[in-house]
Amino acid sequence: MSKYYCLIAGLPSISPDDAKLTSSVADFKAELEPLLSGHDRRIMRWFYYKFDNRNILSAIKKTSDDRFDGRGNLSKEAIHDLFFWLKEDNTVPKIHAFPAYMPTFVRSYLSRLEEEQAIDFQVLEDQLAALYHEEAMNCGNGFLAAWFELNLNMGNLLSAFSCRKYGLDKELFVIGSNEVAEQLRKSGSRDTQFGDTFEYMSELSQIVDEQEPMVREKRLDLLRWKWLDEQTFFKTFDIESVLSYLLRLEMIERWVALDKALGEQTFRQLVAAMKQESAATLEAFKENNK
Repeated sequence: MSKYYCLIAGLPSISPDDAKLTSSVADFKAELEPLLSGHDRRIMRWFYYKFDNRNILSAIKKTSDDRFDGRGNLSKEAIHDLFFWLKEDNTVPKIHAFPAYMPTFVRSYLSRLEEEQAIDFQVLEDQLAALYHEEAMNCGNGFLAAWFELNLNMGNLLSAFSCRKYGLDKELFVIGSNEVAEQLRKSGSRDTQFGDTFEYMSELSQIVDEQEPMVREKRLDLLRWKWLDEQTFFKTFDIESVLSYLLRLEMIERWVALDKALGEQTFRQLVAAMKQESAATLEAFKENNK
């Protein structure tokens, strides 16, 4: 098993309340991945497939080029070729090593198109996420497999809570086929039977009641951060700590982007309000000086 003493020791310290990035996910991939063993690079690819999934969905939605996420493993051309090959003869050349779930998903999508079925993008997104998590949980690294299962369970539990709250059908929103997913589909209770299966059940059931979406998301990430601390406490210089750093970095990157977007939105709202006030003042001035 490879050890990464120099790599880990040289990484800048990060915390969940960082307001700016010392590095980005893209930087990490470009600069640090070459330092990993071949086996560990292959394991790391499972993290980056989440960005490829977004690009696959964007290709289906035919969104503009500026939506392409360069943090993935696959180029825009490779994704285009995947659709082309499966549409032409339903096979993918062996020289292209796509994870098995991707051709499975694209075949399903193309079949719906051929049968002229209505395309529900939320259903497609859920299907892709389920296939991704199911295969990723068998990626060959216990830590990363457990991370994917953690997020699958968290997402499903939150979906189930929301379904009960709003009277929706859980079958439409719970994804995957692991133990928690199957129990959720059968269960009518909120949390009583998941304490042994999912150790963060108590904390998650409190988070779901949070009314402010941004606060709820932040609390979910803090729960994930806590899990990472616990899982890597005795693996300081192993690939698990490298993966943990990458996962934390992606959280910070997302929050910095959200804070920036929120700041820009607030600024635009302030400018719009100032313009309205100025226009009102000007109209009042004109009215008073007639």
